[in-house]
Amino acid sequence: MEFHDDELHRFEAEGAAPLPHTEVEGHVDHDGARIWYASYGNGAPVILLHGGLGNSGNWGYQITPLIDAGHQVIVIDSRGHGRSTRDERPYTYELMASDVLAVMDRLKIDKAAIAGWSDGACIGMVLGKTHPERVSGVFFFACNMDPSGTKEFVATPIIERCFSRHTKDYAALSATPDQFDAFVEAVGLMQRTEPNYTVADLGEINVPVAIVQSEHDEFIKREHADYLARHIPGAKLILLPGVSHFAPLQRPAQFNAALLGFLATIPA
Repeated sequence: MEFHDDELHRFEAEGAAPLPHTEVEGHVDHDGARIWYASYGNGAPVILLHGGLGNSGNWGYQITPLIDAGHQVIVIDSRGHGRSTRDERPYTYELMASDVLAVMDRLKIDKAAIAGWSDGACIGMVLGKTHPERVSGVFFFACNMDPSGTKEFVATPIIERCFSRHTKDYAALSATPDQFDAFVEAVGLMQRTEPNYTVADLGEINVPVAIVQSEHDEFIKREHADYLARHIPGAKLILLPGVSHFAPLQRPAQFNAALLGFLATIPA
């Protein structure tokens, strides 16, 4: 039977599947922060960028299937998240995008596909626009490119379980485990005010893009996904039935099939 964790009970209790063992992991010192990364497997590179308040461990169900499909998989803890540090500057998606390039340079990766989830999707799209020579495609899951694309926040049991897991992980992984509240506030400020891409900005994105929207996403409006798919040249819209903002955890096989399907359509 296909694995389901629709209500995130297992994720709250245990997290996602553990990250595989690798000899290729470490930190890159970049622009006031130490950015943690790990690399697995060989082949066409795919960078997985997690959502706000999370960490690379949230991708535990995706790494092995991607390796098995012939990809090098790179995970990165965004600055201030997980094992990565930050300085006192406000968070911006552009700053975090520059961290991704620093990791790519460390690993000598000229070009990679990027699969982004929520805030990670914003980072991926910023890279797709500003550094298309480094990006072979963007799998843009569960995010917006201007603040009007978000729904009014409503706390739900699923969201609370995810937040509970993030709280535990931050305490276990962060170099500043006592600063979770300040971390949440700083990330929230970025999410409320960024990004601010116009139709003209979207029209300048010239890499393959999949806009991926869950049927029950708690944060992103369906019409915003349609808007992005219309205004990014050549973008494809992928709808995931039965899941929400946490699809990679809720129904990994469904999410992975969509991701692998997209990767199969883009040049390595």
